[in-house]
Amino acid sequence: MADQQYEVPDNTAVRVALWRAMHVQVDAAPHVFEDEIGLRLVAPDEGWRSRPDMDLDATAGFRASTVSRARFVEDLVAEEVSQGIDQYVILGAGLDTYAQRRPDTASRLRVFEIDRPDTQAWKRRRLIELGYGIPDRLRLVPVDFEAGGDWLPQLSDAGFDADRPALVVCAGVTVYLTAAAIAATLRTLGGLAPGSTLAMTFMLPAELVDDVDRDRLEETKPRALASGTPFISFHTPQEMLALARATGFEGARHVSGPQLAGQYFANRTDGLRPSSGEDLLIATV
Repeated sequence: MADQQYEVPDNTAVRVALWRAMHVQVDAAPHVFEDEIGLRLVAPDEGWRSRPDMDLDATAGFRASTVSRARFVEDLVAEEVSQGIDQYVILGAGLDTYAQRRPDTASRLRVFEIDRPDTQAWKRRRLIELGYGIPDRLRLVPVDFEAGGDWLPQLSDAGFDADRPALVVCAGVTVYLTAAAIAATLRTLGGLAPGSTLAMTFMLPAELVDDVDRDRLEETKPRALASGTPFISFHTPQEMLALARATGFEGARHVSGPQLAGQYFANRTDGLRPSSGEDLLIATV
């Protein structure tokens, strides 16, 4: 893997980047989401598709879920930009490549990517090595959510204006955080300027997952634990809606996985369909 002298991102960030690339390389068109830049950042060994977590059939549902939430988020970004939002914050950004793939809309935004200090240092180095650089509109902000404390000042130090509305996205993160860390994050975001919007994914408890997907979800839990990224938090839609309202959000709605499947995977002939288990909270200040 690229840059062995520096600690690479955790397995979850790498896996998401590779699944995005696999969707383009192995799934039939039309592609729900196109991103191979993350693959370039990771620069895995030639046999990366032979990894157990890249199994073409066994992980198809997870791969489809990953690209469906990515597509939903970027459709939301486009909508918010059209309404005048010019600050975009990505919490737990991992190997997100929006700023590199979408210079047309990114040029109208200041994009703040927040993630762990080691991940941010590695990503900064790789973007420079690959020639993308770090344009002024992109700010990489190192934050450890689980370390506690108020992280908003770090975001402000990077140029974020808390007096103006923003779009904030937190995708594929909450399952790895404690309930206290999630609540603290929501309280901070609930205090943003009026007109701000949050899109946050969350994992459903096993009893709310479709029968066909439950066994595979349970199989992934020990592997996540062994890799150092255990699944910690699960929420029902009602719990997430109540938490959003209790932490300062004026409005909150739930977007289910089946809704995304119907929106982005209807009429496909290859049977590709997102697995159930991950839903979205959309909340407004």
